Amino acid sequence: MLLFILKGQHSTAQNSDTTGKTNWSTHFQLTVINQMHSGFKAAYSGNNSLADTVEPTATSITTTLFFGRKLWKGAALYFNPELSGGRGLSSAVGVAGALNGETYRIGNPQPVLNLSRLYLQQIIPLGTGYEERADAVNQVAGKIPSSRIAISAGKFSISDFYDKNSYSHDPRAQFFNWSLMSNGAWDYPADTRGYTSGVVVELFQPKWAIRLSTVAVPVIANHSQMEYVPGKAHSETAELEWKTNINSRPGVIRLLFSYTASRAPSYEEGLVALKTRDTSLLKVISGNAEGSSYGGKKTGIYLNMEQEIADGIGVFARAGADDGKGATWAFTEIDQTIHAGLSFKGMRWKRKDDVLGIAGVVNGISSEHQAFLKAGGYGFIIGDGNLNYGHEAILETFYNARLFDNIWLTFDYQFVHNPAYNKDRMGPVHVFGIRGHVEL
Repeated sequence: MLLFILKGQHSTAQNSDTTGKTNWSTHFQLTVINQMHSGFKAAYSGNNSLADTVEPTATSITTTLFFGRKLWKGAALYFNPELSGGRGLSSAVGVAGALNGETYRIGNPQPVLNLSRLYLQQIIPLGTGYEERADAVNQVAGKIPSSRIAISAGKFSISDFYDKNSYSHDPRAQFFNWSLMSNGAWDYPADTRGYTSGVVVELFQPKWAIRLSTVAVPVIANHSQMEYVPGKAHSETAELEWKTNINSRPGVIRLLFSYTASRAPSYEEGLVALKTRDTSLLKVISGNAEGSSYGGKKTGIYLNMEQEIADGIGVFARAGADDGKGATWAFTEIDQTIHAGLSFKGMRWKRKDDVLGIAGVVNGISSEHQAFLKAGGYGFIIGDGNLNYGHEAILETFYNARLFDNIWLTFDYQFVHNPAYNKDRMGPVHVFGIRGHVEL
């Protein structure tokens, strides 16, 4: 999925708003990731299994233009054309914590031009104090109210606003794994490439923030076609954010709640379909057909923490769970997750712009989800035709080196135990990756 950390820089309060030096914000990024994985012993394989033989190469590429334009007072329009293509290892199936956050479950690896974002943002001041906001991706420079309401409407990634983390959120600069770039158990509403349409309302105060949104959901699991039908197909998200200060060092705690209504069947319905050989319903769950009826519901709660603990060192963690009853519909097949990690800036070895990260993840699925997979069912990410259940565990470490002013090179390693929760295919799997990134 395509994710960005959009941050403002704080300055002393002012009594009035002023106009920035320019009404435009323009940025560019190019990211290429190449991965391979080792072979491993597996008792059997299914339609959505990670290949148990060596996969020597899988390459993804994305290139994006980010345009922002100030309009009237407090308003800006953001527009992001994007070219993306390539493929993930085993076509991005076989591991619930998928291995490359820059690639997707798509059939055609050829680069395709698409509109990733087009949204209007209106800021409404709630006080007289202002803070300076730097020019950044989808962020026009200028002064903004310290206390404010921000309303964003249009097409975007819901994770542009929610579940941010300074140390673990961006697969173009940080960890590759899907369950480290976001809370893996949050089946967040998005099309195949990670985008949706709707409205996000945010209330900002100096020490806390609240966000609420309602957006469209896929018509078909993990598909490009989206829909918003009041009462039938929609997704709501709420997040509470608190800024912390421990020993004069900044941190953030975020608590997120989600509710989604869609055409997703339940796993219990999937079990019945397996027994009656109802292939039409099974195709819906596996993301190969449109659901014929509404009624799918999914709720979840998720915790996200980050804290600086020393100069250039940060610690982070996430935990989350959904109800596990309805079939996964948008992100990936994780019903419970917990992860934690450390991030080190290179200032300690005289490479101040380099970053070293290490993190561990443990993912799980509900008993209903387990029973469906064990009976031979398939989702759109995992399914080996059988299941000897065990938690999926992933360890990832990376080193991101700044080679020149605008060019970074990253070396990445992932260790995967029980891919797709299957102890009959426990591995371990060793995944090696290299990433080139350019931004202007």
